[in-house]
Amino acid sequence: MGFLDWLVICGYFGVMIAIGVWAKSRIRDAKDFFTAGGKMPWWLSGISHHMSGYSSAVFVGYAAIAYTAGFTLYIWWAIGITFAMLIGSFLFAPRWPRLRQRLGIISPLEYLATRYNVPAQQVLAWSGTALKVFDVGAKWAATALLLQVFAGVPIAWGVLLTGGVTLIYSTIGGLWADALTDLGQFVIQLVAGITLFVAVLAKLGGVSGIWTLWDRLPEGHGQPFNDKYTVGFVLVYLLINTLSYNGGTWNLAQRFIAAPTGDSARRAALFSAGLYLFWPLVLFFPMWAAPVLLPNLAEPDQSYALLTQQLLPGGLIGLVLAGMFAHTMAMTSSDANAISSVVIRDIIPAVWKRAHRLSSKSELLAGRVSTSLFIALSMGIALSVDSFGGVLGLLILWFGALVGPIAIPMLLGMLPMFRRCGPAAAIGSWATGLVVFALVKYVFPGQGQTVEVAAPVLSALVVFVLVGLVAPVRNAEADALIDSLSAEQPEAAQATPAGGAN
Repeated sequence: MGFLDWLVICGYFGVMIAIGVWAKSRIRDAKDFFTAGGKMPWWLSGISHHMSGYSSAVFVGYAAIAYTAGFTLYIWWAIGITFAMLIGSFLFAPRWPRLRQRLGIISPLEYLATRYNVPAQQVLAWSGTALKVFDVGAKWAATALLLQVFAGVPIAWGVLLTGGVTLIYSTIGGLWADALTDLGQFVIQLVAGITLFVAVLAKLGGVSGIWTLWDRLPEGHGQPFNDKYTVGFVLVYLLINTLSYNGGTWNLAQRFIAAPTGDSARRAALFSAGLYLFWPLVLFFPMWAAPVLLPNLAEPDQSYALLTQQLLPGGLIGLVLAGMFAHTMAMTSSDANAISSVVIRDIIPAVWKRAHRLSSKSELLAGRVSTSLFIALSMGIALSVDSFGGVLGLLILWFGALVGPIAIPMLLGMLPMFRRCGPAAAIGSWATGLVVFALVKYVFPGQGQTVEVAAPVLSALVVFVLVGLVAPVRNAEADALIDSLSAEQPEAAQATPAGGAN
């Protein structure tokens, strides 16, 4: 990277910090910090949801999949998320802000104490929080690796740079800072993605390369299903994406909780679905073209970075790298905010009863401290990545396995058809998903990718439904909550703080 590239990167980080400082003026209490006071417009919520949905894995891991398997990446990932969001725009997204209106929640797990009980809430809160620290640490390490490939910056300095900037704007500006930086990062990503798209088209001979490319690629690269990415795999991932992107991944639930109304959250979900439908076609095109432009790569996960270095002039390389940072910083900052809300509203009140009596200012201070501690701890793990070795990979895999089992009681618990699924169903499904994953992955390995992905989430789903049928639970308070989420109520309706249920 040259001087102009570094200037772009430094300017990018400076703007992110400036947005955080500006957003601080809008933060008066914990509700503003964690849910933007329920005032986030639908278009900003939709963009923030989209940007918080993927990280630098797109430019490393997904680039490798595009290089080796082709167009199927768009089918199982982008199209899968699009359909997931279309489903969620009617079933799940509108219910999140209604939970805030009814119970005053600022954490995605806060309502579970009322819906199930405190033990069920705590199982999901503790397991998800602990594993997310390692997941975010891995993202810092991946981003630092990109910076090392581009500029030769040591991993440690890359972690400190990206993590430090994110810590500053996330801690002082809360969800408003996260969403506004997501907007800025989206614009940067848009310019960077289109720039590389045009450069690749020029290398392929012009606009005609959009349709002539596919005949030049290896066999199967133009097919919707290829290699390990079969119809069964895509269908299973549709279920996983439906659970994850509609709130099973906590930071994405917060984007809907922050919407003013259920209708606004629905529009945000539809907007995000539209972005997932169209934008990846531009973003992934250079990755699909890489086998033609960079044949026989020994390490396909470097294809996107190598294309950037070869096709773009000084200054624009820095812009594309900033776009890569944008994804990871958007996801990790929103992760930190979501985890902090769970710690403050779900975990601490369960172990320290006086937490219910914290003043608004004290709760805000606690939120900022927990956000900074979470980011700092995840950075520490990233800096020690060599020490963790296989353990780090193991925990990242376990977190992936827990997305479905944690999300099933969270999301299905809001729907009337599952009202008889109680605490035993919630804890049983979570435990079953974890055990099945461990069995398939480590006790009976070699079952194939589709089985490894499908077994934990499908077994958790079956247990959740069966326990509800065999041992139905009748809880008047939970029934009233579920019924209240089906439609909008007048704005004047007062919320009852969910913390009182703890």
